[in-house]
Amino acid sequence: MDNTVLLNLGVALGIGLLIGAERERSKSHVQITNGQVDNTLAGIRTFTIASMLGAITSSMNFWLMFASLICVAIFASVAFYVRRDERLGLMTEISLLFTVVLGALAMTAPVLAASLAVVAAILLSAKEPIHGFVLGVVTKDELNDFLILSGATLIILPLMPNATMGPFAAINPHNLWLVVILVMAIGAFGHLALRIIGGRIGLPLVGMVSGFISSIATISAMGHRSRETPALMGSAVAGAVLSCFSTILQITLILAAISQTTLKSLAMPLIFGGAATLICGGALTLNAMHKSVNDAGKVSQSFSVKTAFLLAGVIAIVLVISAGLNQYFGQTGLIVGSAFVGLVDAHAPTVSIASFVANGQLVVSNAALPILAAFSLNAFSKAITAVVSGGKVFAWQVVPSLVIQVTSVWIGYCFNIV
Repeated sequence: MDNTVLLNLGVALGIGLLIGAERERSKSHVQITNGQVDNTLAGIRTFTIASMLGAITSSMNFWLMFASLICVAIFASVAFYVRRDERLGLMTEISLLFTVVLGALAMTAPVLAASLAVVAAILLSAKEPIHGFVLGVVTKDELNDFLILSGATLIILPLMPNATMGPFAAINPHNLWLVVILVMAIGAFGHLALRIIGGRIGLPLVGMVSGFISSIATISAMGHRSRETPALMGSAVAGAVLSCFSTILQITLILAAISQTTLKSLAMPLIFGGAATLICGGALTLNAMHKSVNDAGKVSQSFSVKTAFLLAGVIAIVLVISAGLNQYFGQTGLIVGSAFVGLVDAHAPTVSIASFVANGQLVVSNAALPILAAFSLNAFSKAITAVVSGGKVFAWQVVPSLVIQVTSVWIGYCFNIV
């Protein structure tokens, strides 16, 4: 017999032992806690034989394996019917059928079968924590938000055309819908951090991490959070400002990867801007840690769908305007076009201009100005986002840090010129 077949049979044996051991232990736990005999359908021996049955019959003939699966399903149904007054759970019966399938799968894809067996064993063993989390921790509103986010990601996103269309072929529905998902996901991430870590450090941490994805979307989510729960204002502001530091850090990493000569020309602006933003964000975080956030537990909504759609709409308008400028002005409108693109994203113009330098299409001395122009208008866009999402109170605390950041960047640029 081929060694591969023996190895696959060994995997099938291990699958049956693993899932069967968990079911056997679960049966013993019921007997100990309830003081009564549990007439569970199957234990470790039954599951092991079921897995081997699936493996052997599948290696012989597909229809033979299918017939064995039908027979096991009939036996499980009869056993469940006999014990229908004792319990309503179908977990053991379903697991037995699943074990037969995994045993058959082990003969062709042993790694996948073993991985699925481990996942199944974890789910079976974690019955009480999972039930407790769903029934005692997750609220109805949080579950609804999770379903909305899942539907937007798994159902609607694949249906969105991934092609440019509209005026100047500037709009990509797939990418715009990604923005909607991103804003909702950042809001959900922040909500989870509130529940686990707390408002004092949770939102600043989420802001810095999410800023690597999109600082504008992060500020939008933080603004909505501060509007919903005013007690979290300080932490939300700190998260919004720290997301701007992530923008500078990501620009640095992009330039280091694409054009190190461009990075050298922008070293002083990036250092000045990054240091100033980090100081502002750190001070705001320390200030938020000294404030009470007792109302954080009252937060029910994970994200705002309205905020997500509003941001996506603004981005679509800006993309159309910037595409029109590029079409009419061409290379001579590089600074203007980059600045308008910066209203949406500071990374895209950074990548394009650094690529021009790397390919010899642009002199490095002319690269700093369009990148900094895009960065500055991106900060302006963040300020508008702060006003729209969080209101005047939130914006009044975020905008000064943005002004300090942009001013520090241009001061660093002046040092470069000198």
